[in-house]
Amino acid sequence: MNGETLSLIDIYGEDLTAKEYITDPAIARDEEIKACILILLTPEKSALLVGKAGIGKTAIVEGLAYRIQKGMVPDALKGWSVIKMNVASLLGTATNEKDTQSKLDVIVREIAKREKTILFIDETHLLINKSGGVDFANLLKPSLDRGLIKMIGATTSEEYETYILRDRAFLRRFQKVEVLEADKPTVVRILMGTIPKLEKQIGVKINYQPFQIEKFMKFIVEMTDEYKRIYEISSRYPDICLTIVSNAFTYALYDNEKVVKTKHFYKAICNAKSIYDDVKIKEIERFKETFSDLIVAENVNLNDKD
Repeated sequence: MNGETLSLIDIYGEDLTAKEYITDPAIARDEEIKACILILLTPEKSALLVGKAGIGKTAIVEGLAYRIQKGMVPDALKGWSVIKMNVASLLGTATNEKDTQSKLDVIVREIAKREKTILFIDETHLLINKSGGVDFANLLKPSLDRGLIKMIGATTSEEYETYILRDRAFLRRFQKVEVLEADKPTVVRILMGTIPKLEKQIGVKINYQPFQIEKFMKFIVEMTDEYKRIYEISSRYPDICLTIVSNAFTYALYDNEKVVKTKHFYKAICNAKSIYDDVKIKEIERFKETFSDLIVAENVNLNDKD
């Protein structure tokens, strides 16, 4: 290292603008990304994404990083970096409060010295001092005020109301971007657009025709609508659907097969943890009816649910 001190940003941060993106990570979130860009272009203001768990707040930030990477942003943001900082990990590794304070202080100074850098902090409520401990929010305030740091925060609606609204001084540095749960047709679009990413990551393909793939996606979206989910499972559209689709790919991998088939979607649906058991029984029967042609053609063993 030649006597150089390793950057804490490099240790605890991830450069989202340096990631390899197989597809756009923020399909159908152009309005939210535009809102973030407008806020970031406003002097001394940062963006705060607020919405329910599992609706894609982090994906919106990745979508911004993707657009910066591709040059699809206003000239004023071209060449910027988006650094995701894992504050929960940082706080968890400190041996004492003084050590934590020192690390956070160093990170704030590092960010302030970096040009064209946007700091992304998920679970922004963790910055707020709740019980007399280290207050990262207070360390950030001066740099936010002077425009030395541009930041995107993300938190759930509940945590926003419980913690962040109490710190008015911290809150006034931000503009809130309300992130709503996507509707069913939009979730189908998101799932369809995410498939190439899953194929690359897991190493398994879907060889059905696009209309057949869309049929599977629509089924998964319909089986996980609001009134079928286990109450407060902390997962909503599109995350709740992405989990089931990912599990279908995983079942194919487990079976040492290179192609996702009807039986893998069947297993993923039979073992879904996100919907009520009585609903699942009905959805399994509906799956058998909806995909009866493929079940017969592929000789799917309906007794094999594992």
